[in-house]
Amino acid sequence: MTANKTIRDRIQMLKAEYERIRVDKEALLDLVLEAELSESVYNSNAIENSTLTLKETEKILLDMEVSRNVSLREVFEAKNLARITEFVKSKGTGVMLDEEFLLLLHRMLLTNIKDEWAGRFRQSGEYVRVGTHIAPPPEFVKQYVQDLIIQDKSDQRSYFIDRIALFHLKFENIHPFCDGNGRMGRVLINLQLQQLGYPPLIIRNKEKKDYYQAFRKYDDRQVTKDMERIIALALLESLHKRIAYLKGSKIVDLADYAKSDDLNLSSLINAGHRQTIPAFREKGVWKIDSGFEK
Repeated sequence: MTANKTIRDRIQMLKAEYERIRVDKEALLDLVLEAELSESVYNSNAIENSTLTLKETEKILLDMEVSRNVSLREVFEAKNLARITEFVKSKGTGVMLDEEFLLLLHRMLLTNIKDEWAGRFRQSGEYVRVGTHIAPPPEFVKQYVQDLIIQDKSDQRSYFIDRIALFHLKFENIHPFCDGNGRMGRVLINLQLQQLGYPPLIIRNKEKKDYYQAFRKYDDRQVTKDMERIIALALLESLHKRIAYLKGSKIVDLADYAKSDDLNLSSLINAGHRQTIPAFREKGVWKIDSGFEK
């Protein structure tokens, strides 16, 4: 259990509060999820170098025209990822991850993008490289994925953040598909959180450098703590956001909060990144419960 004890205690405290105040407010939580869908899709695709902006992603998901010509691939990347996100959410806490469900999600992800690759693992001759990491030969992929799923299900001792981070690192290390591995991996993080009754999180494109560095440290030295911290902080932010809405709090921009109390905005933003204050982002803008007393 390498996750920082202070962070673990904060997650436990917030989860208890989240469960207590969410009763009879599932409709509100659904609205929060719907409102952040485009932001989640945008960030995951941007990490994979999609050129779509957040605004363009919003318009595509609403079937509105965008102001420039975008590739059909990027349109389907947005629509398909949104569809998967909503599909996983519809399965509730009882959703089970197995090979069949994994391949179904991948088929949904790559339909109309690369139909010949959709819903199958890499096959003979299909090798992939990510940076300096060369993924295992395709002949081993199916067994490696099966072993990973079994290992994850049988791990009853590890702290859940540590377990999810290790699964994510190993999944991306295997790189089981010809395309869509990163997006699939982030979908699986939220699926695993959903199984445990936690809300989904967003790994943000602006923090891609730290995210990729976590993979390099794992590939080079089997270090997992960087990915554990990324997932833990993103989950804290998601919990803070939902708790603020569930409480019916007045939510304000962090910049306005700083002005009203004559506080240093840069320090507050840094605290937001560390999640030592209950701040969260919406469309890239830091926000907070106006009643929070620092």
